[in-house]
Amino acid sequence: MAKKQAAPAARQDMSGIERLALRVSSMINHPVAQAQRWVTIHRLDTDGDREWDEVLGVIADTDELELTLNDDGSVTVRWEQQEVEPVGRGEVEFEPEEETAPF
Repeated sequence: MAKKQAAPAARQDMSGIERLALRVSSMINHPVAQAQRWVTIHRLDTDGDREWDEVLGVIADTDELELTLNDDGSVTVRWEQQEVEPVGRGEVEFEPEEETAPF
């Protein structure tokens, strides 16, 4: 009895900008970076000029992020703790209806 093999899925290569954006995003979202509220991003040899400039432009245009260019060519991204109100913790005003007694 022969086993049927599934056709190999078509592989889609990521572009340089997608690869760099994914790397930067995962660095920013890392639990250590979230706890310290900053991360230093180093440019790799595989990061092209256009891709690097575009990703840095997006970071610089984001109001919540502060960008610092370091002497070694790396970039430090900092952000402030966001004030988040827990769901269901706000004060609810409750006014009981006044009903006349049935007797």
